[in-house]
Amino acid sequence: MRTVHLLRKYNPAEWGGTETAIQRLFEGLRRQGVTSIVFCPRIKSNDSTVDPLQSAGCQVERFTAFVPIWGISAQEKRQLISVGGNLMSFDLLPLLWRQKDVSIIHAHALGRIGAMGRTFARRRQVPLVVTIHGGVLDLPEQLKQSFHHPIRRGWEWGRVFGLLFHSHGLLDDADAIVTCNPKEAALWQEKFPEKEVMVQPHGVPMELYQKDQRAAAQAAFPQLTGQRLLLSVGRIDSIKNQAWLIEQAPVIFQKHPRTILLLAGACTEAEYGYLIHKRMRELGLADRVILTGGLPPGDPRLIGLFQLADAVLLSSVSETFGLVLLEAWAAGTSVISSRTSGASALIKQGVNGWLYDLENPASFHAAIDRTLSEPGLKEQLAARGAELVAAEYNTDVLAGRMKRLYERLLEKKYALRHFAR
Repeated sequence: MRTVHLLRKYNPAEWGGTETAIQRLFEGLRRQGVTSIVFCPRIKSNDSTVDPLQSAGCQVERFTAFVPIWGISAQEKRQLISVGGNLMSFDLLPLLWRQKDVSIIHAHALGRIGAMGRTFARRRQVPLVVTIHGGVLDLPEQLKQSFHHPIRRGWEWGRVFGLLFHSHGLLDDADAIVTCNPKEAALWQEKFPEKEVMVQPHGVPMELYQKDQRAAAQAAFPQLTGQRLLLSVGRIDSIKNQAWLIEQAPVIFQKHPRTILLLAGACTEAEYGYLIHKRMRELGLADRVILTGGLPPGDPRLIGLFQLADAVLLSSVSETFGLVLLEAWAAGTSVISSRTSGASALIKQGVNGWLYDLENPASFHAAIDRTLSEPGLKEQLAARGAELVAAEYNTDVLAGRMKRLYERLLEKKYALRHFAR
């Protein structure tokens, strides 16, 4: 089975949770006998950066993509790309058309890129699967508006191509919709009761996180020696909301003097990253907050940080899944998360972690205080989380589910063709 996957963005230097989830899916599919051909936008070459998808045995094809808006700056275009900009490409369809023996088109992108996959799937008469990695229906209203109107100025001349490829009808025409969030899936099932909608959570290879890598982290970040570590993992982005943690840091450090906050992740929103650095200087936190930049998937330093941490903190405004929570549990670490739909589906309050409301910082600090003060509590919470990961989020099991979805769609498509004759 040969499956073509369409990605809106793929830059190994800006690795995040979505890229990790996709890589693990492809690795699992390869073990299931499924060949994955990945189409993603071309980036500036960086010979020093290993391509994890190619290392996982995927064929990676690059196409030229751009933001079709006149009148905005290059920085604004980069920001649109990082947060889900509706890209356009002139060479994607010709490149797709050269592919032979394609069984499935699997779009991991909406908008014009996903719609080009829809066009190709219809011409080749193969099933179209669309995965929603973030959220569409299950988002805070303010965030929905920002996605629908990501920029207030400039002229989007690419709209004509959206009409040409019928991009707004992508999900209407998909043979299956996949999402990692049960609430998002339920909303789509309500909208399309006859369509196959599947919840496909992200997977974690537990053995990768159970190998002791603490020495690698301590060697890379010697300032952690003798300190308690609170860890936040994710791209530096306003949706991930690390600035909220910076505002809470002085209270944490006053109560727990031997504590360091570490933010691990590439900055994909330059202005937001600048504001974080500025606020750190204003609060005098330069010695207590560490920003690592991007760390590659499976990097021993990152795994070691998970293992060293007293707690992994998630402060997102919106998080439809929360892969970092599973990774923390797999590494034996407790979790404290904002009350997003993804985290709420994974965390049982006081059983395997803590949930808090961003509007109520006291609930966050209460969770921090208990985690850092009560002997054995964080280990107990982490152990229960690890049990959940082992039972329900194994990468090979999840890849097998995806392959069975592909097989069902192929059987249905074959039956329809046979009936039409």
